[in-house]
Amino acid sequence: MAKLESWADNIKYLVVGILFGIVFVKAEIISWFRIQEMFRLQSFHMYGVIGSAVVVGMISVFLIKKFNIKTLSGEEVQFHPKKFQRGQIYGGLIFGLGWAITGACPGPLFAQIGSGYVVVLVTLLSAIAGTWTYGYFKDRLPN
Repeated sequence: MAKLESWADNIKYLVVGILFGIVFVKAEIISWFRIQEMFRLQSFHMYGVIGSAVVVGMISVFLIKKFNIKTLSGEEVQFHPKKFQRGQIYGGLIFGLGWAITGACPGPLFAQIGSGYVVVLVTLLSAIAGTWTYGYFKDRLPN
């Protein structure tokens, strides 16, 4: 973003985040049991949610590009091509393993904590530690 937003301008993101969290809770996306069902191939619920999100994202990107839709602050949305790197496979495997073990990915973490699953704070701290570790070693990694 070229334009810096004030603290008060960021309230809209807080509101959207809270609404998003409520949707996560109501749709049972934060349920550890739903996530385990997905990884055990016992239920279509989470695959349906993820698949729907992918389709909505594809349609959104198409519409943004077709109609040159701008951000709320009037800036042009730019899409940059991503170069495939071997490390994405390893990172995806580590991410999926952590998701399967903890029953949480970054999206629902805060909704789980807000719903009273305080033990998820360990997962949040682990995610922060993993992100920090990656950032620290990023320049020394092969990709």
